[in-house]
Amino acid sequence: MIQLILMGLVMTFSLKVPFAHAQAAFPTKPIRLITYAAPGGALDLMSRIVAQCLTEQMKQAVVVENRPGAAGNVGASIVAKAPPDGYTIGMATSATHGINPTLYGKRMPFNAIKDFAPIGLAAELQNVLVVNASLPVKNLSEFVLYARAHPGLLSYGSSGNGTSQHLAGEMFKRVSQIDVVHIPYKGLSQAVQALMSGDLQFMFSTVSDALPHIRSGKLRAIGLASLKRSSLLPDITPIAEMGYPGFNVVSWFGFVAPAGTPAEIVKRYNQELVTGLEDPKMRSKLAQMGLEVSTDSPEQFASFIESEITKWAVWVNDSGASEP
Repeated sequence: MIQLILMGLVMTFSLKVPFAHAQAAFPTKPIRLITYAAPGGALDLMSRIVAQCLTEQMKQAVVVENRPGAAGNVGASIVAKAPPDGYTIGMATSATHGINPTLYGKRMPFNAIKDFAPIGLAAELQNVLVVNASLPVKNLSEFVLYARAHPGLLSYGSSGNGTSQHLAGEMFKRVSQIDVVHIPYKGLSQAVQALMSGDLQFMFSTVSDALPHIRSGKLRAIGLASLKRSSLLPDITPIAEMGYPGFNVVSWFGFVAPAGTPAEIVKRYNQELVTGLEDPKMRSKLAQMGLEVSTDSPEQFASFIESEITKWAVWVNDSGASEP
């Protein structure tokens, strides 16, 4: 009997050793990083910067795959359905893990909480309120007075219904008591071009997309949609400090793995991500894109996602935004 017990223990130990070795050796093959944007945007560029960083730190290729569509739901679905072995990770954004659960409702192809293993928050992307330079306003107060004097005649654009820029516009419309019209575009760059051409009068844009046109004088920045000031626009005051306390609409990016991914692998990713993002050179590179590094633990990120879904649900419902 004792011999049988000892044999069982030996067999159990022999089975665990290869598994533990495999975990310690992770990764042993290339990793997929699914990003939800087309090549060229802030989300895509950040994915590639992080992929390069992880490649260098983990000594294994991290390959970016662009899977845009349905405000990020297409790419996020791929991550949710991937094998939970650590070899597929993806982005979590204020759209996929904040706005979309309410915007898409029952048509959501995944559960933003149950289908993912949060790795960690990575960065925030600030939005700025910009107007066409020909609009006869120099600051936020003048803009509000002008909009009230021309009810229903001013239009603002966004990259689509339910995006953070759209919801920022609806929130400001409500708190400032102005009557303006929303026009959705297929992308933020198209909306910015429409603003510069005069088809639109104002909009909330990411700092990175608006900055070249602010510097050229074609657009005028009159307020930040974040509580924090921007290092790229140090002279622009947050809207929250100009009579609209608490006004804070930022886009954020983080990383997730499929639900069921071993905790030790998730922790490894988090450690590598934090190490890379906290490097001063990395922070400086992202800052030039309008991205502010913000890191946390997997547990903190999980709680953050839940709070974001709750927060955005109120704003989406109040705005009347519908699925794109």
